[in-house]
Amino acid sequence: MMKAISAVFTCALLAGCASTYSTDGPAPISNSPVTTVTEGPTLATLTMPPVARTLEDQNVLFWDDAQRSARFRRMESWFAGYEVPAAQKVREFPAGSQLAPALRSRIAALVLETNAAGVMVIEDGKLRYEGYSLGFDASQRWTSFSVAKSFTSTLLGAAIRDGYVTSLDDSVAKYIPEMKGTAYEDVTVKQLATMTSGIRWNEDYTDRDSDVAQMANITAGPGEDAIVNQLKVLPREAPAGEKFGETNLLGVLVERATGSSLAAYAKAKIVDPAGFEAPMFWMIEPSGRNIGGCCLSLRLADYARMGQFVLDGGGDVVPDGWFAEATAMQVKFGDQYPGLGYGYQWWTYPGGNYGAQGIFGQAITIVPEHDLVVAVVSNWPTATTSDYRGKWQAVIAEIAAAD
Repeated sequence: MMKAISAVFTCALLAGCASTYSTDGPAPISNSPVTTVTEGPTLATLTMPPVARTLEDQNVLFWDDAQRSARFRRMESWFAGYEVPAAQKVREFPAGSQLAPALRSRIAALVLETNAAGVMVIEDGKLRYEGYSLGFDASQRWTSFSVAKSFTSTLLGAAIRDGYVTSLDDSVAKYIPEMKGTAYEDVTVKQLATMTSGIRWNEDYTDRDSDVAQMANITAGPGEDAIVNQLKVLPREAPAGEKFGETNLLGVLVERATGSSLAAYAKAKIVDPAGFEAPMFWMIEPSGRNIGGCCLSLRLADYARMGQFVLDGGGDVVPDGWFAEATAMQVKFGDQYPGLGYGYQWWTYPGGNYGAQGIFGQAITIVPEHDLVVAVVSNWPTATTSDYRGKWQAVIAEIAAAD
């Protein structure tokens, strides 16, 4: 069926066809370049955009402000992906005490300044603040960008607990055989999780010729993975373990190891145990695989539920102590950035705090000392801005200090 997925995706992208595809299953994906994907309707349903989109029109990095604002809330209308049903048992956030008026005003002002679409504050498992802008509301979804990396990291932990991945010290090539004989053969699963493969990777969001901007242009033949085709020819730039770099290959590794799409695995390992209230959309690349480093669409409350799930330790989904290890500083950014680092697809912040963050202002920030989760989705005018990110970290510190 991988051939069918690739053909349908290409048709929707270039030729104007429209369809919805649901399969019976599940059946395993083989650990080889030729794969079969069949996901049961209760796990994940493949959907196609209703209107054909050109490659240029799908280049998110170069959408203008109005396009981003309109499209970030309905990415399933622009891209193919899997729809994952909501949990049968929803985790409720009972009302807590409201934040002080001055702090609420501070958040409201920052929402306007940073073009945020939604903010939710959960403390001690209770809802203390919820606000929306840009015409966004509680019933809509918003895209995640690199926040998805932390979901993929969680699925890696689940794959280790389930015995699909035997060790973080394994070579990437053990699970993705095409990487044998390439620079990735010397890269471990742990180095992939910490984004320190040492492989050359250009992630300049303003450069149309950068590696990240060219991802959508990489071709994949029957049974191939586009991301594997792109990465396996890249040269080594630094020793493995020393250079901060790309991440999407981790998603391929988890899919190869588990025999499931990330979306279907997430249904069992994240969506259901975290108690998501609404369906989740997860974009796929042309090969039919979910994009491990990007492009989930969730309601704001489900971003918060993911944060609470991680804060609570993940139950029996991941190995004991997984999140303590995954959210610890595995990569240090230098003395000029005290407390800032990277774990297994999680950012670490000063004071033992950590979080997931994506371009254009998406974030889940967790403050364990105060049992605090803050979810923010936005439409920043540029992909990255340390100024906006720093201002949100400062207001989160104010929320924590107000206890």
